[in-house]
Amino acid sequence: MRLLNTTTLELREFSADIPAYAILSHTWGFEEVLYQDMLAGQLCAKLKAGYKKIEGCCQLATKDDFEWIWIDTCCIDKSSSAELSEAINSMFQWYREASICYAYLIDVPNLPYGPLLGTPNSGSLTEVQKAALLNARSIFTQSRWFTRGWTLQELLAPRLVEFHSSDWSYIGTKDDLADLIELQTGISKGALTTEQLQRFPVMTRMQ
Repeated sequence: MRLLNTTTLELREFSADIPAYAILSHTWGFEEVLYQDMLAGQLCAKLKAGYKKIEGCCQLATKDDFEWIWIDTCCIDKSSSAELSEAINSMFQWYREASICYAYLIDVPNLPYGPLLGTPNSGSLTEVQKAALLNARSIFTQSRWFTRGWTLQELLAPRLVEFHSSDWSYIGTKDDLADLIELQTGISKGALTTEQLQRFPVMTRMQ
């Protein structure tokens, strides 16, 4: 497994004794930084638009005391079909064994109310606040992140998923937002909030 150091932004291979690490879930965008870009040096990588995402993710992980992170764009050598195949086959395990998964929603601005997004009845809010909350929920669920083929795996495999907006502001965890995520994806709240996925029928896990 290849991990990125969150401070030096250098890559390192681990075959055993893999350290605690964070992992990123995101949508690919314009000029993503690839493995070859990182090998060419940070001066080269910084020229690409996707470098800001790597910087932001590493800064967040550093703040959370993680020395290592896995980011698919730059931690997999996609020019190697063998490595790419191995990575795809290992993906669930890597997300499962991550200490935390950051779900980065680049098309979602900094939203008010944070974890309250997942609370259907917020009686203490004014009508204006409730309207703003409904709008924030709509923006959150319309993120392109929810349309990805990898979203199911990256929601279910990690034990802790944190959602962050385009400026890396905290939105909430998958547990906080489970009701809202269930409405958007059809994945049951029970599957989202339990570690015992085997308790759920295969068809439920594949929906």
